Amino acid sequence: MTSTRTPVRRRGTLGALIALTGTATARPGGGRLAAARPRLRAALCLAPALLILVAGYQRRWMSDDGHIYVRTVRQILAGHGPVFNAGERAESSTGTLWQWLLVVAGLPGADVASAAVYGGLLLTSAGFALAAWGAVRLYDGGAGGSGDGARGGRALLPLGVLVPLALPPVWDFATSGLETGLATCWLGGAWLLLVARPRSLATAFVIGLGPLVRPDLALVSAVFLGAQWLSARPSRRAALAGAGAAGALPVAYEIFRIGYYGHLVPLPGVTKEASQSLWGRGLGYLDDFAGPYLLWVPALFVVAAVLPSGRARLSGAARTSVPLAPALAPVLAGVLCWAYVIKVGGDFMHARMFLPGLFLMVLPVFLVPATRAWALAAAGVCVWAVVCAAVLRIGYEGRIGPGGIADERGVYVRQNAAAHPVHHSFGGYRENAAYAREVRAAGRGHEAALFLSRTRVAAATPSVTGFYATLGLNGTVVPLDGAALDPIGLAYPLAAHSQRIDHARVGHDKWLPDEWVVADRGTADLPSGLDPARVAAARRALSCGPLAELRAATRAPLTPGRFLRNAAGALERTAFRFPNDPVRAERELCGTRAP
Repeated sequence: MTSTRTPVRRRGTLGALIALTGTATARPGGGRLAAARPRLRAALCLAPALLILVAGYQRRWMSDDGHIYVRTVRQILAGHGPVFNAGERAESSTGTLWQWLLVVAGLPGADVASAAVYGGLLLTSAGFALAAWGAVRLYDGGAGGSGDGARGGRALLPLGVLVPLALPPVWDFATSGLETGLATCWLGGAWLLLVARPRSLATAFVIGLGPLVRPDLALVSAVFLGAQWLSARPSRRAALAGAGAAGALPVAYEIFRIGYYGHLVPLPGVTKEASQSLWGRGLGYLDDFAGPYLLWVPALFVVAAVLPSGRARLSGAARTSVPLAPALAPVLAGVLCWAYVIKVGGDFMHARMFLPGLFLMVLPVFLVPATRAWALAAAGVCVWAVVCAAVLRIGYEGRIGPGGIADERGVYVRQNAAAHPVHHSFGGYRENAAYAREVRAAGRGHEAALFLSRTRVAAATPSVTGFYATLGLNGTVVPLDGAALDPIGLAYPLAAHSQRIDHARVGHDKWLPDEWVVADRGTADLPSGLDPARVAAARRALSCGPLAELRAATRAPLTPGRFLRNAAGALERTAFRFPNDPVRAERELCGTRAP
């Protein structure tokens, strides 16, 4: 007994903590600690999943963009195909896989909005559990380790997992109806497979799903596939088989996309100009996320523990065999994801687009060995996490803040006057509520009406057409046989291909004037306030050159010939833009001389 107590006294309290968690194994009672270690590790994997489940449930809500998914799913279930509006092939869903998972959820007749909220929450929770188990396998030596936590495994402490658990935006987007929960689950699962089964074709298949989770997650797929190759060192034949497994579903869907929709990317990628660079705006988006939560604090603790000067070696590599490629791949992938988000100018939802990259960057230190240096880092991050979760907040809670970035959940809580807005009523926002009442009444009466933002006119089609910026709301109140259009272009190809406007809110920098919608969907009877000459110019421009081809690609009957023409012109069509001023557009597209 004396020999076992002396080292504890010499090390002090921290050394005693490390010894009790099982880092020292050559001592009496070590067998009991080793036997208990699998249960401790199971608890370390399940506890974060349960915590995020509770936090996400307490802040459950549905975003307006989540309702965009819901309308597309309703169209599919109604037999109209994967479209937002019947008769127009526009891909409004950025997360393809999420859209089809919601279709499966809706097949038995379940409420799609509720399935999106609670399904996203369960997937987020699963992602945390998978990520934690990936850390366990990493520090047991990856595919070569025992993986049972009982033989040769080291005691682990929570570290990186504390960072997302402490952040209010992570709680918010655990639900929201968007694909964020699926992305979290895919990231955690893909990393676990990369660590534990690098030679498996199933691993390559799962890693390859990134572009279908979100197009920008193709960056993660590329990095993870490279890490898988470095870990497995396959033969040429095995490498080709892995590439085939990874690319089979994404390539097949891309062929469908270019032929069916006539575009290389989902329509939101066109309207948000995903290929352009807005570095200054993107850095502002980063500051809006990292600044309020003092994210540099946990970063410093982790760096101090990783660097040799921090008296620790990453993962205790002197004692355990840690696969290097799986350990570094998520960090590289996360940095690339953040760089891309900054490049394109960020987003209008606070923190949302940085969450996948943050989750990736903390994966290798999600759980860490219970060494003295890591324990010090974990203690420091724990203090920050408590302060962050309890105190640190953005300065515009419930509103749209500087630069047009919004506390999106808070905005919809206020607008719906509800703590958990899943089905939006907009009881606290009269303009949206009034629009919803009018459109629903017209739909019940089967009226041919075109609703502009504040004007109702006769429509050219025998159904309701709504032109409104709040697209999720619009898609909810407009009947499935009507047309829910938006001036931003998330589901309206005509608006998506208009040129960007200056000094607009991020993610909302397309804005199609009413004249185009009247020319496209209205009758000859013009509402007051619109210039007949501009409407006439828009009507003519719609029949000329690339605009006429865009309309044919998205509205003409989908014959085999149309599919091939769509595919052949997808690149040129995706890059096409036209002035949103009808007179300029007519002049450029139709060759009309200026008066």
